[in-house]
Amino acid sequence: MTHVNNWLTNILRWFDSEAGSDHLDSSSRTFNLLRVLPFVGLHLACLLAFFTGVSTFAIGFAIAFFLIRMFAITGFYHRYFSHKTFKTSRTAQFIFAVLGASAAQRGPLWWAAHHRHHHQYSDQPEDLHSPHHGGFWWAHAGWFTCDAGFAMNKKRVGDWLKFPELRFINRFDSLVPTAFAVLIYFLGEALAAWAPGLNTNGPQLLVWGFIISTVALFHATVSINSLLHVWGKRRFDTEDDSRNNFWLALLTLGEGWHNNHHRWPRSVRQGFRWYEIDITYYGLWLLSKLGIVWDLNPIPEQILEETRQLDNQKRKRS
Repeated sequence: MTHVNNWLTNILRWFDSEAGSDHLDSSSRTFNLLRVLPFVGLHLACLLAFFTGVSTFAIGFAIAFFLIRMFAITGFYHRYFSHKTFKTSRTAQFIFAVLGASAAQRGPLWWAAHHRHHHQYSDQPEDLHSPHHGGFWWAHAGWFTCDAGFAMNKKRVGDWLKFPELRFINRFDSLVPTAFAVLIYFLGEALAAWAPGLNTNGPQLLVWGFIISTVALFHATVSINSLLHVWGKRRFDTEDDSRNNFWLALLTLGEGWHNNHHRWPRSVRQGFRWYEIDITYYGLWLLSKLGIVWDLNPIPEQILEETRQLDNQKRKRS
């Protein structure tokens, strides 16, 4: 009977992330297959592309939706909810929380709580997604398949719990991506009827515009965990093994300057030199000019000077 109750609780957590939270073992790193079946199913659903076909519009929509949601994850889930590197209104906070939640990477509070934990214990045994304590695949996709990854320490996000709308999005974290998937399906059906020249339809736009785009977005995001503590260059001698990588910075809109970020996580900008492309920062700068965000935390002058000195030393050695 206990096993049946556990199964039912894990299924209920697909819809309500707080179901059975009082009985959740936040220290367990045992693989929980039933809990992650929707994640597995999302990956398998990519194969439907062989049946729906493809169109230029569907691919363009998938790329655009990838970029919009990547900005919501990097700019707001990470730099705002996790690190508070700028300020914004409650309305904008909610809008970007919804866009971030549409990426199916759980709610903003869960995301911020785990990221804050990561910074406190980076590459130590307590760091749940360090590749140095579990290997590449564990750091990439294994860590959130266990109850320790599923749990959320509310004490780490007490500053955000005062917003009921954020608590709602966080608790019912499958609601937003499901709603977006339905809307995208009906958009495809509408385009099939009203703009047949685009050669798309509901099933095709759902598969490419939501499913494949979401899976690609997930793997791009978690590559920061699995790759950027192993692969890249270290400018700063931080206590962890964080690294900078130009190519991942392009893919993740600036998150690839990970060693910079671990040196000074309070900065809204992660590309410390002019040539370190940080698209998320450029987007936030533009939003600040529009009055949507403000009080962007700059890189302190002493950190900029340290950066210049280290780069000069590197050039002299070479």
